[in-house]
This record gives sequence, structure tokens and C-alpha cells, in this order.
Amino acid sequence: MLKITLLSKAYPQRGKVLDKLDLEVNDGDTIAVTGPSGSGKTTLLNIIGLLDRPDSGDILFNNVSILAFSNNEAADYRNSNIGFVFQDHLLMPHLTLCENIMLPLLARKIRSSDLNIEELYCLDLMKEVGISDLKNKYPFQVSGGEAQRASLVRALINRPKIILADEPTGSLDSANASLLADLLVKMNTDHGISIIAATHSQALAEKMKRRVRLENGSLI
Repeated sequence: MLKITLLSKAYPQRGKVLDKLDLEVNDGDTIAVTGPSGSGKTTLLNIIGLLDRPDSGDILFNNVSILAFSNNEAADYRNSNIGFVFQDHLLMPHLTLCENIMLPLLARKIRSSDLNIEELYCLDLMKEVGISDLKNKYPFQVSGGEAQRASLVRALINRPKIILADEPTGSLDSANASLLADLLVKMNTDHGISIIAATHSQALAEKMKRRVRLENGSLI
């Protein structure tokens, strides 16, 4: 599904963080990318999600080079295929959990006639991760673990092919971290979504089917 070849990226202050990196992601894969802080894990995820661009190399998604996409094509690629989960939940404080989850649908310019269907899907997903009773709560009214589960549902609402999870358990206590890790595995099992998780957590990494380490710009 995703093939990364000879990917390189350097920054003026940090030097080269990715150095001719190769990676293949198949349908249904779960991959943990580990490595020290500053090794380029976030950079790799951002490039896969077209939030950043490499200096060289190529990324094929279903045999199409995504690096040739215009800004509009890149936005369509992200909205249709990629779900993001970050270390911080990044929920909008003035919106309820359900409204936050529905936000990505705005980029799809969804028809009003389909809105009820998507709202039901939202509620089904919230039930699946155990926060359906919090749909009308605001982020400041729920725990950090509950907010992070809402961010996971937000990543799923557009039915992505891949979830890019950047330290998704990094801000959680051990109990909530374990719960979120189990939910990521469940989303992979139940929905067939591939997961690439950049993480320092050994516990999360061990739940992934594949584990790679990013060092000196390459995956080992």
C-alpha cells in the first residue's frame, strides 16, 4: 500500500535526520517506529502525511507518487487516507467531543443529507472506545485519557487507510496508555486500518506486529 524509497530530509539546525530511508507498509500492518528523541520519527510521520516534504526520495501510495501532489491534492490525500493521533489531543476547547470528532468531515464538504449517517458512525465509534456517554462534554470536562480516545475517534471518522500515531500514549498514565494501545490494536483488527506509531513506549511497541528502530537516519 505504501512504499518509501531513499527518503532523505535535513534541517539547518539539526542536519540530516532521514538518510535514504526505505520502508514498505502493507494493508493491515501495525508498525512501531522507535528510536531516541530527535532521531526523526516525527519527521517521518509528517512526510508520510504530507505535513512536510523530503529533500529527496519518493513515496508511493497505491502505486502513485504522493510527493508530486499539489497542495489541494495533498489535502485530499490526507482527508481520504490518513488519520492523525498526536501526543496531545489537540481538541478544540469550545467544541464538544462529538463536534471535535466531526470536524474532519468539514474538509470533505459532506452533504447535509449524509450528515446523520456520519453522526451515527461517530456515536458508534465513541461507543467502541468507551466514551459515548461523553459526547456532549467539552474537553476540559473529561480526563486526559478520555480526550485522547476522542482524538483517536477523530482520526477514524473519515475511514482512513492509515493511522499515523506520534507518541499517542506519551502524555498518559500507565493505565490509560495501555487502554489506548489496546484500542489501536482493536481498530487495526476490527477495521483493517494500518497503523504506524512513533513511540518511546516499549509496551506500545510490543503490541505492534512489526518493530523498527530509527537511528542515524535509517530504519534498522
